[in-house]
Amino acid sequence: MILYDYILSPSCYKVRLLASLLGVQLELRAVDFHPGREHKADDLLNLNPAGSIPILVDDDFVLTESAAMLAYLASKYGPDWAADGDPQAIALQHQWLAFSNRLTATLGGARLVEMLNFEGDLEALQSSGVVALRELEAALFARRVSGGTFLVGDAPSIADIACFPYVALAPDGSVSLDPYPSIRLWMRALRALPGFIEMPGIHRLHELAQDPLAEPDS
Repeated sequence: MILYDYILSPSCYKVRLLASLLGVQLELRAVDFHPGREHKADDLLNLNPAGSIPILVDDDFVLTESAAMLAYLASKYGPDWAADGDPQAIALQHQWLAFSNRLTATLGGARLVEMLNFEGDLEALQSSGVVALRELEAALFARRVSGGTFLVGDAPSIADIACFPYVALAPDGSVSLDPYPSIRLWMRALRALPGFIEMPGIHRLHELAQDPLAEPDS
């Protein structure tokens, strides 16, 4: 299974991350997204006319959307990650997969403007990203009140993996995560999963950072 990959892309990272959590070996093909714009080259446009990455190729089966890749990997190698057989959980997962597109457009957009000098209204992207973070914080707080840690059910799922990268990288777009303790606890839980892998900007700092719910030092 081949993943056309850019090391700094959160969308590529979420596919690498789920594969690692599932113990699935991917053959990575590095794409010079910036500044080379290799994703716009003819050979990759033949695979994905939209000119975006990641691209996942499994024999003659090609996927060009990261959410579809997460669903495919989970269904093939770890059905529990895709709420196998539970209609309500499946629906909620798809709802969070759709929500992750808002994170990509807002927090991801701000990150592109700040880090790679893409054009965009940084203030508007940051403001919209904060709205999405508040929505996520409220949902995770409600899950905590009911004894849950993850977005859907009692275990991590593709819903969490879809949302995690752009949230964790929000500071790259100058959007702080300090006001969101439930989000930080959720990220800590994901980082602690066996098989968790890092990408530039996402590190195992949960082992050093203070627990968001810990009592302050006197």
